[in-house]
Amino acid sequence: MFTLDAIIGILFNGIFYGSILFLIAAGLQLIFGVQRILNLACGSFYALGVYTGVTFIEFFMGIGLPHIYFIIALIIAGLILGFIGPIIERGILKPIYAREMEFQLLATFALVLIFEDVIRFVWGIYPKISKVSPVIYGELRIGATILPIYYIFVIVISLTIALFMGFMIKKTKLGKTLRAISDNREMSAALGVNVNKFYLLSFTIGTIMGTIGGSLMAPVTAAWLGLGVEIIVYAFAVVVIGGLGSMIGAFIGAMIVGVFKGLAIAIYPELEVLIIYAVVIAILIMKPSGLFGRIEE
Repeated sequence: MFTLDAIIGILFNGIFYGSILFLIAAGLQLIFGVQRILNLACGSFYALGVYTGVTFIEFFMGIGLPHIYFIIALIIAGLILGFIGPIIERGILKPIYAREMEFQLLATFALVLIFEDVIRFVWGIYPKISKVSPVIYGELRIGATILPIYYIFVIVISLTIALFMGFMIKKTKLGKTLRAISDNREMSAALGVNVNKFYLLSFTIGTIMGTIGGSLMAPVTAAWLGLGVEIIVYAFAVVVIGGLGSMIGAFIGAMIVGVFKGLAIAIYPELEVLIIYAVVIAILIMKPSGLFGRIEE
């Protein structure tokens, strides 16, 4: 039986991991919502973020940057990686927008394989581990439970991005335009909207959210080949649970996956993936469109 301290620890770790998953899944949701492309490469963006985050930490340690600023350096690493978004969108996705969804899915899966080779070429085949631990920012004690303050920073960053994305999509002209393109691309283009420009923008934002999610995980996890493929499973679990195309669904789904993952690790680690699949199957049976999704007519 779990003590109160153990429950707090499990929930906190689950929310932390869910915060990272939200960043990845929200990028996936945004790209699908606007461009109707299921971007399997979201996992590769995350992996590149982790590798680049580790590299940035090593570089800034070498020049003597105070540890307190490392979280800023990690965010910058994720933002800089955003340059790959326009390259992929213009060079690979734009020519295939008119193709079948299956073809687009295969194209983004090809990107996963390409990025695996890029990572192998740039960083090698051996895992990379950050020389900086999350405990550099100190710890918060609640009873016997120790909560790393770095985790709290990441949760706050993720929540801030979630609130900003919700506000942007619901209240701003940009968000209304993105929703209009999502609902009817042809009508939007007929009314004078530069659809290609908004496609480029949405894909770039989605890419940056994935790379920032990865870079913020650099002090917490090792960077290793196959990391991007592993995270795809969790990202799509979030999307299925929350509902395809729903940003609120991405946030709630990420929290559900994060907490269940933390619970499984605490009870029986071998159940970590199985319990996520069980939740996904239960959601598909009870509500096939997801908790906040809508069934396409």
